[in-house]
Amino acid sequence: MTPVISQGQQQRSLQTQVEAIEALSLYEQDIVLWVEDTVAKLKARDFANVDLTNLIEEVEDLGRSQKTELLSRLTRLLEHLLKRLYVSSPQDYRGWELTIRHQRTELEFLIEDSPSLKKVWTQRFDRAWKSALKTVQEDYPTVTFPDHFPYPADVETLLNQKYWKVEL
Repeated sequence: MTPVISQGQQQRSLQTQVEAIEALSLYEQDIVLWVEDTVAKLKARDFANVDLTNLIEEVEDLGRSQKTELLSRLTRLLEHLLKRLYVSSPQDYRGWELTIRHQRTELEFLIEDSPSLKKVWTQRFDRAWKSALKTVQEDYPTVTFPDHFPYPADVETLLNQKYWKVEL
């Protein structure tokens, strides 16, 4: 049996919901609107009314997201380089090379937009290598992969070298 709710109870419930929404900050309600509002306040130099707590959090997250994207794209690049270099599957070479090219392009754009990411390249490379190696070893258990990347891993070389055309 469905309980009967009086009109007064419905109004109180609706009022409670409205109060809960109003209690949320603009940041919690609509982040895009919060960003627009924050930018407007900053441009107007209305610093007293800027939501500094959430602004600081967003700025920190932006830096983290750039580093996370670098790690993710580098991992995908290394996975496909490993497959292209060590997995004997000529019918897949073109697809792997396309992915390599795409990840390189996206990494170039990322570094163009945030050149300071070059400073964390080596650290991120080591993490990406371990992750990529683990993935391809699981996907291709009969293939022997090197424990360490056997080529130069600097930014320029990794983004340009067609390693499968280089003799070791």
